Amino acid sequence: MSTPAPSLSRSRSDRVLAGVLGGVARRFDWNSTLVRALYIVVSVLSAAFPGVLVYLLLWLLMPEGET
Repeated sequence: MSTPAPSLSRSRSDRVLAGVLGGVARRFDWNSTLVRALYIVVSVLSAAFPGVLVYLLLWLLMPEGET
């Protein structure tokens, strides 16, 4: 039996601003630094992806995790 994946919540320990991208990285078991760098690159290079607005929306909608 495998352990269940952690729920999608903001990270309290792996945060730079609000823990949104740290929580996404934890949920999918990815490197949080790579997730942050990729998010910034996609946000800057794509006019169709409003990175700041998406981040703020996720900050409001994602519950804060326990750890």
